[in-house]
Amino acid sequence: MIVHAEPAMGTVFSFHLPDGNRGARALAAAIAWLHDVDERFSPYLPDSEVTGLADGRLTETDVHPDVREVLGLVDRAAADSDGAFDARRWRADGRFDPSGLVKGWAVDRAARQIASTAADAFAIDAGGDVIVRTGVSRSDPWRVGIRHPDRPERVASVLQVRDGAVASSAAYERGAHILDPRNGRVPSEVRSMTVVGPDLTWADTFATAAYVMGRDGLGWVAAHPGYDALAITWDDAVTWTAGMDRYLLG
Repeated sequence: MIVHAEPAMGTVFSFHLPDGNRGARALAAAIAWLHDVDERFSPYLPDSEVTGLADGRLTETDVHPDVREVLGLVDRAAADSDGAFDARRWRADGRFDPSGLVKGWAVDRAARQIASTAADAFAIDAGGDVIVRTGVSRSDPWRVGIRHPDRPERVASVLQVRDGAVASSAAYERGAHILDPRNGRVPSEVRSMTVVGPDLTWADTFATAAYVMGRDGLGWVAAHPGYDALAITWDDAVTWTAGMDRYLLG
């Protein structure tokens, strides 16, 4: 098993791939791709295309096709969530920042490349958001822990996932960094929101939007076929959508 941790995009990406030359080449390609995404999409790099858009130096017709693709996705997410997820409005300074969607989108593309060239069973952990594949070479599902809100060394729940993505949004990882784009306030109804689904682009995006929505976010996530959610409230209650039962261990 190849195990590798790579810092990029302001977080750490952990890869678990089968041994061998194909796995090593796929890992190298995935790492190169993530750094390319970082250079293009980082809102903190002065020469990135996202910074150029935010500063007005670039228009949406000037940017790379990947950036235009992400622009379409973030606008779709804003419409779908009635503004609970809005990359054009969520930051307090009002600058465009698609980071809440880009990480999952980038990992999805890396995972597709790995699956097509190197392995049918692997896992990528992107700063706590995970995509896993089981395929025919691995008999057991992957176990994915949901971090306890107060005790980082413990998990609140454990999920069993064969093929899919798990993403969480909460205040505990980086403090109160998520704002409700509709009013600029810090969401306060739930402590964390975890979403399971077929891909990380939307699992991550839905987790952020549902966290902003609070308890109503559970039903909103469940209205999207293939996606389910689990919330931890401020009184330590754990509640989830009906479809989450098939993932919960024990």
